[in-house]
Amino acid sequence: MRILIGTGSSGGHIFPALALGAALKTQGEEVLLVLPQKYAARHIEITPQQAVQYICAADLSFKFNRKNLIGFWFFLRGTWESLRIVIKFKPDVAVGFGSLNTVALIFWAWLFRAKTLIHEQNVDLGRANKLLAKVVDKVAVSFAQTRMSLNIDAQRIVLTGNPLRNELWPVERRKAADFFKFKTGKMNILIVGGSQGSHRLNTVCSEFFCAYPQKDNLQLIHLCGLTDLPWLKEKYAAAGLTCKLFDFFPQMQYAYSVADLVLCRAGATTIAELQRFQIPAILVPYPFAYAHQSANACVLAQQGAAVVIQDQLLTPETLAAKFEQCLENLQELAKMRQAYAGFKLQDATGLLAQEVLSFRLTYD
Repeated sequence: MRILIGTGSSGGHIFPALALGAALKTQGEEVLLVLPQKYAARHIEITPQQAVQYICAADLSFKFNRKNLIGFWFFLRGTWESLRIVIKFKPDVAVGFGSLNTVALIFWAWLFRAKTLIHEQNVDLGRANKLLAKVVDKVAVSFAQTRMSLNIDAQRIVLTGNPLRNELWPVERRKAADFFKFKTGKMNILIVGGSQGSHRLNTVCSEFFCAYPQKDNLQLIHLCGLTDLPWLKEKYAAAGLTCKLFDFFPQMQYAYSVADLVLCRAGATTIAELQRFQIPAILVPYPFAYAHQSANACVLAQQGAAVVIQDQLLTPETLAAKFEQCLENLQELAKMRQAYAGFKLQDATGLLAQEVLSFRLTYD
């Protein structure tokens, strides 16, 4: 079959799309990935084996201003480019991973009688997927809780989970520690602000850990983004903290495998990765983007695998309280790890690929 995959600009959209595309190509299917022209996740490597085309991207809101007028023009261009791609590629199946940029692509594919499927990474559907869910053949979701908010035929909803990169599997802890040249017997803390970093997390975490009275017992891995890298490097060095600082780090299997506790946002991909590696976490949901991350964070918090600090309440003092709560004793961290047993781990990539391939029966 010819399978068209459309996705947004963030790593949370692109990584699961790439995972699905790779799985389908191993099955001998013809896959075309469509990305926004100015996609933000520049660190994400698209392999030469993956056919890619680009369309104009648009960020639109409900405000009437110059930026939105320009955005609307780019949206129209992207709509036209999407039509050309669908006419030329003639997909049998079109898969969308959310964002405004996929709406026209999936709509044109649907109009030309291709089978259509969308995948939602978050607990709450985004605007694009809410719109598309009304017409597509199947809606794949990452969380069981998402079913509650979908007012469509239950038979069209499939629970697959969120596809992760193939290399993201636990490695032996000693091997992961050697990778970072970490000593044994210390607490390893991973700080992640998303694929672009988080200035808010960078600021508060650096203030807290640099002043932490027992910082000699800590070893940090901090993914901070490119902008904050220079001043964070100086600050950690002046405080004498053991810290491996990265603007972006693609080999996350080593970071997750050595971490005792993670401080992070609550993006859908991050939540899926925490579930796979079963790591206790302090989650600080990103307060914007329609508060998707707050609902994501609740999934882990309600299970007892994580604690949550709302972004507006994040200070060195509130972080200290949660940090001490998690580190009261080793039993507390062990209890948080054990809470992950309540989640059913499944091969999300395989399940999603299976749903796409099930459309073959239609054409056979």
